[in-house]
Amino acid sequence: MDRIAELEKLILEKRRCHLIGIGGVSMSPLAKVLFDRGVPVTGSDINDSDTVKDLRSQGITIHIGHRSENVLGAAFVIRTAAAREDNPEVEYARDNGIPVFERAEAWGVIMRHYKNALCISGTHGKTTTTSMCTHILMAANMDPTVMIGGTLALLHAGYRVGKGDTIVLESCEYYNSFLSFFPTVAVILDIEADHLDFFKDLEDVKKSFRAFANLVPVPDGVVIANIDDKNTMDAIDGIRRRVVTFGFSPRADIRAKNLVVEDGVSKFDVIYKMKTYCRVELAIPGVHNVKNALAAAAAAIELGIPGEAVTRGLKAFRGAARRFEFKGTVNGARVYDDYAHHPGELNALMDAVRSITDGRVVLAFQPHTYSRTKALFDDFAEALKRADKVYLAEIYAARERNTIGISSADLAAAIPGAVFCPTFEDLTERLRAEAHPGDVILTVGAGNIYTICDSLTEKTAQTVGK
Repeated sequence: MDRIAELEKLILEKRRCHLIGIGGVSMSPLAKVLFDRGVPVTGSDINDSDTVKDLRSQGITIHIGHRSENVLGAAFVIRTAAAREDNPEVEYARDNGIPVFERAEAWGVIMRHYKNALCISGTHGKTTTTSMCTHILMAANMDPTVMIGGTLALLHAGYRVGKGDTIVLESCEYYNSFLSFFPTVAVILDIEADHLDFFKDLEDVKKSFRAFANLVPVPDGVVIANIDDKNTMDAIDGIRRRVVTFGFSPRADIRAKNLVVEDGVSKFDVIYKMKTYCRVELAIPGVHNVKNALAAAAAAIELGIPGEAVTRGLKAFRGAARRFEFKGTVNGARVYDDYAHHPGELNALMDAVRSITDGRVVLAFQPHTYSRTKALFDDFAEALKRADKVYLAEIYAARERNTIGISSADLAAAIPGAVFCPTFEDLTERLRAEAHPGDVILTVGAGNIYTICDSLTEKTAQTVGK
């Protein structure tokens, strides 16, 4: 029996499952989906969190810290990509003949039971575009099952279990996770060098995306690709799959026309086969989000969704959590939080911010992982220089140990006027002192820097109350 067939059998038989890293953005919805299907679930995570508390409230037993005894009684284990072979729970499972599966393999098993499997990939924009697709599918009454790497207000969660024949998933390339998927519609937003603790270089990243595109079935599947991104087009060059392109290029199959921006709202026509498919009003700023909307519209076209559902779905979309999310004000400055953790994402964020303000931009950034910070050091420095004032929190370790000997202090030294803040308390007080009416303050990163943003706006509300 192959791995996928074995995993599918275990899930169908409702055997006890243990999830390592259960609090992660894609592990927690997986836990809920399995639990809702009647599979007994336990889990573990390094840190307690609101997500862990939510899972516990639904009856799932979760241990903080990774220990071999946590796996006792499990028939199989599903691990996050960050749980390596030396993880004590992985080691215990291997030593005791308990099969260990990857998170992506579990999602792959789940999606095989849907007619339409819409998988959104790319170095940037996955969460936003998956969220846009969710809004469209809901507007079209398709009752989708959804897995997003962030919270969507429409769902009050990052996932949804529907009864329709369509599943939409954010699909990550890290550790080749998305190669365990079974997409019928594969979207590639863009490709850049990232996750260089796993991939050798940009060419290795492109090779992974090419393999992902080749998972689409022939003749019924389709690859939806960003024609404006050279790396994407290089990756899929010559593949024997049907390809539909989107972008601003006049050669794109789906493109934007008559684009205007009014008060931060992007308004444009989506053109398909020389005709207007729909009119979009998008309330989140940035040219990159217009492209994300074009990708979502292209997916809707392939799924046979009428244009009016795209119009309604995107008009109601206000962004996903931690994607340029407005959090409040401090001393008259607007505070936004964003998940950007790659130089390309920082540049897109700065483009979006500059489109809505002429005021100062104060950026508090927490780099994510030592390996990424070192590999893209110069690119990070250049992107951060675009802000008027930069504050740097220490690097968020995530899955790594600092064997490189790098610090955010090194990055601060490469950026004129930048300030390294060794503690969140120091960073919070400096941001509060820096804030003035008309400023935009950004808390940015894939770690826990969002707590700074919450502290700023919370303390402001308390002060106003007095």
